[in-house]
Amino acid sequence: MEQQYDGTSRRRILQAGALGAGAALIPGTAAASATEGTTVPGATESSNAKPDPESPRFTLAVVPDTQYLFDLDRGDAAPLTASFKYLIDQRAAENIVFTAHLGDVVENAQASEFAQADPVFQLLDQARMPYSVLAGNHDIDGSKDDQRGDSAYLRTFGPDRFRRMSTYGGSTPDGYNSYHVFRAAGRQWLLLAMDWRPSDAGFAWARKVIAEHPKLPVILTIHDLVDYNPGAPAAHFSGHGTRVWEQLVNGSDQIFLTLNGHFWPPGRVTRKNAAGRDVHLHLTNYQDRYYGGSGMIRLYHFDLARNVIDVETISPWILSQKASRRTELAEVELELTGDANRFSVPIDFAERFAAFDPVPVRPARPASQLVIPGTVAYWRFDGPVSQQLTDHSGRGNHLTTALLPGSPAASLRTAAEFHPDQPGHASWFFAGGKNPARGGYLRTADSAPLNRMTFTNGYTIEAFVKLADDGADHAWMGLLSRMGTGADAGKTGSDPAEPVVNLGYSGGRQVQWAVYPLDQNDTFTNWGHEQVAGRWFHLAVVNDGRHSTLYVDSSPLLRNPSTRSNGLATANHPWLLGANHYDNVIEQAFAGHIGELRIVDRPLSTNQFLNA
Repeated sequence: MEQQYDGTSRRRILQAGALGAGAALIPGTAAASATEGTTVPGATESSNAKPDPESPRFTLAVVPDTQYLFDLDRGDAAPLTASFKYLIDQRAAENIVFTAHLGDVVENAQASEFAQADPVFQLLDQARMPYSVLAGNHDIDGSKDDQRGDSAYLRTFGPDRFRRMSTYGGSTPDGYNSYHVFRAAGRQWLLLAMDWRPSDAGFAWARKVIAEHPKLPVILTIHDLVDYNPGAPAAHFSGHGTRVWEQLVNGSDQIFLTLNGHFWPPGRVTRKNAAGRDVHLHLTNYQDRYYGGSGMIRLYHFDLARNVIDVETISPWILSQKASRRTELAEVELELTGDANRFSVPIDFAERFAAFDPVPVRPARPASQLVIPGTVAYWRFDGPVSQQLTDHSGRGNHLTTALLPGSPAASLRTAAEFHPDQPGHASWFFAGGKNPARGGYLRTADSAPLNRMTFTNGYTIEAFVKLADDGADHAWMGLLSRMGTGADAGKTGSDPAEPVVNLGYSGGRQVQWAVYPLDQNDTFTNWGHEQVAGRWFHLAVVNDGRHSTLYVDSSPLLRNPSTRSNGLATANHPWLLGANHYDNVIEQAFAGHIGELRIVDRPLSTNQFLNA
């Protein structure tokens, strides 16, 4: 489901000045010669900076119909010039990796109009910013398909223009359909730029290109695909769009996003393809708005870390104008909001692309490889539920299973799920709960060496965990605890009935590390909200002999006490895994999956963690 994007705009005010309104870029004029064969006017240092192809965040810039800007002896190239200058200037800051024009570059398909548009696109050429252009019905003879032959469009935006681009992959023999491959977010992406009316041969070529790049996600740009009627719940296929869907999109699972212009107002819709997966179809066109669309551009901010595409629509030309000089109509066109122009598209990219490019599963690693110096206990839940769970550290701290009274044997059961970075490829599910107290847990033997350890040189405790997402109340459940209270260990702090060691979760599923250190008479607690139900996490607590720090997925959390904390108090009683206690009474067992847990008697750096 698509959601409206109401976050703060990531745009930056255009630094390079734009050509003023009314300065039409007609060959032979001063404005035209100013852009021909020169560097970008007003370019800042960031103009020459390159985007980062490995960053999980990148931007695809989309330029819809610009035809009224290039309309015989009327129009104005300044808005598009400003847009391109903006993209060049913000290339590194916004990590702009590619720019796609959606067709109808000009109004009447005349050579003189393309002569006006050509030097504006040269700004991108000079900046070596990759881009694509496709033919709209106003760029060519719209009554013919891509077998129409020569045209002023083809002479300006044919294959010869793009061959020097590193992203250019090739074109159909007729020259009207092309594709580009660009790198972003650490992977390759394929963009198809299809003609206004692809022939059957054009569609066959597109399918062949996709087949030759079987692992690449594909973005389809074409002039005519979906239309939108104001007041309708969503966009719908145009007559030609139905043909595009049937001949290309529906059967090509790699196509996950389509972009088209031609119609207005903007709209969008999500359809299921033949494989049952979402395809996001977006219409963007602003030629009906002030100043022929004011050079409006659509910015698709891909964020593979957050699994979302944030979309915004701005006019750099108007942004570059002094506020005091903007006209009344221009003022409201600075940025377009509303659900059709500013929104977010949630996409689990790994899941969406898994059918054609699955993320490789990290190979399982034998326990012996993870028993590093100082390992005092290492338990893996990658085998069947049994009476005893082996301690792979070699220290003899084996665990014995136990059930709370009245709990069924299935309270502990094996599961195939595991954290993607987990050495062992399995887990146990703990079906714990309270009211009544129920579930299973494990404990060390009364004579286990771990029971006596105080960890004066620091420690690292880490586990792979997935909290149950069953809607039940599991407040204050424990993941790892040490039997014995503060009072049992000679501590007389605020609540001597608290366990000497407890790694658990509060009512709000906040992770909590609450312990009686050796050098303090009271408990000290680390807190964090960063674990949520239904998702695997790597959890770690590291003590360097002075302070303790909680980590989730190797990220240090905030609420870590600055008060000195050395060692762990003990009453020489067993450890509990999958439960905690209050005043030595176990009130409930853990609810969720546990993959494995390791205890080391020294602080580890994050690159030594089990998930490293």
